[in-house]
Amino acid sequence: MSAFRGSAPLTSDWKHFRVSWDEGVCTIAFDRPDRLNALTFEVYADLRDLLTELPHRGDTRVLVLRGEGRAFCSGGDVHEIIGRTLEMGHAELLAFTRMTGEVVRLLRECPVPVIAAVHGVAAGAGSVLALASDLRVVEQSARFAFLFTKVGLAGADMGAAYLLPRLVGLGRASELLLLGDTLPAEQAERWGLVTRLVEDGTAGEVAAQLARRLADGPTHAYAQTKALLSRELDMSLSAAVELEAVTQALLMTGEDYREFYEAFSQGRDPQWMGR
Repeated sequence: MSAFRGSAPLTSDWKHFRVSWDEGVCTIAFDRPDRLNALTFEVYADLRDLLTELPHRGDTRVLVLRGEGRAFCSGGDVHEIIGRTLEMGHAELLAFTRMTGEVVRLLRECPVPVIAAVHGVAAGAGSVLALASDLRVVEQSARFAFLFTKVGLAGADMGAAYLLPRLVGLGRASELLLLGDTLPAEQAERWGLVTRLVEDGTAGEVAAQLARRLADGPTHAYAQTKALLSRELDMSLSAAVELEAVTQALLMTGEDYREFYEAFSQGRDPQWMGR
């Protein structure tokens, strides 16, 4: 988290989804249940802006994504996005597609763990938002679908072709992104896309429990772990080992590292400070 702020105030009112904070846990709830939480231009923009602000807030240790009603997120709204993009020129279209990719980049680079609580359908961009999260708590009847080719677009959208092979392998990612077929939750778990497979109706509760565990833990260590996982994807082994060595040496000067030793010596639980 950054300790430095300029003149611009932090946003207090988010109009295109619901946001709440509870002792370090920030929850974004997509709340267009009548449209299966389909995304609009405005939802994307609010996601981009909130994710940009999070590292500067100082009040967030974990981020949870969830949906209201019968679904997590059904992807881009057919009429409000696809219909409107047909009227746009290339410059506007590029600005839009770059914005959607920016949301995914910010999710991956956000210095706090991100948990997706998935129920119902996670389709199109909704499936990529879950994919870009660090952990996915998924209900048994949930299903994923990377639908981009089914609307005449490349299956490689919003970083899907970068992220998905790293979770499920190139062969399975090719199948999912080319065909756009529905992937049931139990198969998604076997393929490595699911972190926790849970009973229907419990994804929100299990995600909240997992979020509380992370929020009460050594958050600075979590932030560095997440950063290393992302950065080392494209590194050689020698570069990765060196980066880990530098990171660990820095963390060894932190208060949490000393707190662990003092707590261990005194026979008590550590009181993590995130420093």
